[in-house]
Amino acid sequence: MRLCSVAVADFRNVSSVQIEPGERFNLLYGLNGQGKTNLLEAIYLLGSPRSFRTSRLPELVRHGEQRAQIRGTVASGGIQNELRLVVESAGRKVEIDGKAVHKASELHGKLNAVVFSPDDTGMVRMGPESRRRYLDRAVYMGDIGYLHCWHSYQRILKQRNHLLKSPDKSGLDIWTEKLAETGAEVIERRLKFVTVLDDKLGRYYATIAGIGETARLSYHPDGVKTALREHIREELLELFKRQQRSDERYGTTTAGPHRDDLTLELDERPLKAFGSQGQQKSFVLALKMAEMDNLQDIFGEAPLLLLDDMSSELDARRNHNLMEFLSSREIQVFITTTERSPALLEATQHCAVFHVEDGNLTFEGN
Repeated sequence: MRLCSVAVADFRNVSSVQIEPGERFNLLYGLNGQGKTNLLEAIYLLGSPRSFRTSRLPELVRHGEQRAQIRGTVASGGIQNELRLVVESAGRKVEIDGKAVHKASELHGKLNAVVFSPDDTGMVRMGPESRRRYLDRAVYMGDIGYLHCWHSYQRILKQRNHLLKSPDKSGLDIWTEKLAETGAEVIERRLKFVTVLDDKLGRYYATIAGIGETARLSYHPDGVKTALREHIREELLELFKRQQRSDERYGTTTAGPHRDDLTLELDERPLKAFGSQGQQKSFVLALKMAEMDNLQDIFGEAPLLLLDDMSSELDARRNHNLMEFLSSREIQVFITTTERSPALLEATQHCAVFHVEDGNLTFEGN
């Protein structure tokens, strides 16, 4: 999969930019606050229903303008498609080859991109919500059915919570059963994804960190001890019944997939408590590499890789290991840094260099 061209207009601080990225590596460098991450975000949004930074659409439109627009030509499976995204405060519009897209499933897989940013590393130190957000986004990228079942779960959860707050509890049992049924599908899909990722994670962590530590990723849903959907449903139903008095007291569903967490471990110890900053960054980046491998298995070709603020994310040794690994793979990579790093350029081949200043791009050659 390759992004052949991209044009961005009135997106955050970017007034008008049009480039033809290099087939392999693309380095976007410049001082902080100039728009480097904004350009990565624009590329990501071409293939995703939600930004990796914010869900508030008005923030994406350049100050003083009514709408933002992103166009991109994508080559995939020997076919080229033109994707167009228009963002307004009232919503977003997507077109593929000039035809309006009304369902997320129509866009799914047209431009796959995995992003690694400083915010991703924060999920190690933050609470379960940040790890669930990562998990849900990562599962969806390779499993379009997950989006539907997750939205269904959220709608049912909202209705059950409404009844928990109401003096009239009639119908609560029915909604509890529906929540268990839909929640079982959410958990089953999450478990399958985490099993695949964990199998790949250790190999990529060793590649980046260059040492013999064992990285593990696991998901243990509250009250669930099986991986079969029907059995998960029964266990969830039992969990909800056990928690019902507590749920009624607090007016909310206190257990279930919306409260679960991921476990991140290094040498069988919690990464959050015992991992150094470098180890935590390497772990999360290895997760991203595993994601890319999973998407390649599903779609038959590697997704784009977006590496944001690499000058602050990894030390020289890990950076070298990463670039050496990426150079051996047929992946189109976009990297943002604060400087035109000679070390990074030496480690890559066929690297297109762009200088970013005040939302403008200047091509400086290969």
